Amino acid sequence: MHKLLGVFIFVWFSLHVNAQDSLVPAPAPAKDTVKTHSWKKAVLFSAVLPGAGQVYNHIAMPKGKKKAYWKVPLIYAGLGVATYFAVSNNMLKNDYRQEYEDRQKIGPVNFLEYDDQSLLSLYTQHRNRRDFAILGMGLVYLLNVVDAGVEAHFVNFDISEDLSLSIHPTTYFPNAYGVSFQFKFR
Repeated sequence: MHKLLGVFIFVWFSLHVNAQDSLVPAPAPAKDTVKTHSWKKAVLFSAVLPGAGQVYNHIAMPKGKKKAYWKVPLIYAGLGVATYFAVSNNMLKNDYRQEYEDRQKIGPVNFLEYDDQSLLSLYTQHRNRRDFAILGMGLVYLLNVVDAGVEAHFVNFDISEDLSLSIHPTTYFPNAYGVSFQFKFR
């Protein structure tokens, strides 16, 4: 009985699937005139050289919508500020460590206003600040790469006034009511 049901289902679906008219040739696909913009290239460019993906997106945007280049100075400013704080806090951390080590060997040399416990506290404080500055550099770099990828998706995105959505009540059958959504693109 199960085999007969399986054969019936197979024949039923194969008849419906193969009921297409194969004598009429399929129309040739229309050539796409829109130049594709690769988000992978934008991400790769920004990963190799911060800001390069934004410039790549700016060049690919249609005339009149080019607004991607202004982010490049912000990216380098963010990386520069984070690098400055990482380097300066690292130098202070090293100075406090060297002073603490010198006090253990020969006595106070610099930073006479601090005792040993204060030097250790300052060392820890500047080490943590250096680590947060390095995290900030990584965050700015990551945001640069993500921004290039997201913006690449929107290079050919249509934001014209001709986009609309219409919602209308609809009757499908005498006793079946529903809602119709119509999207208009140009």
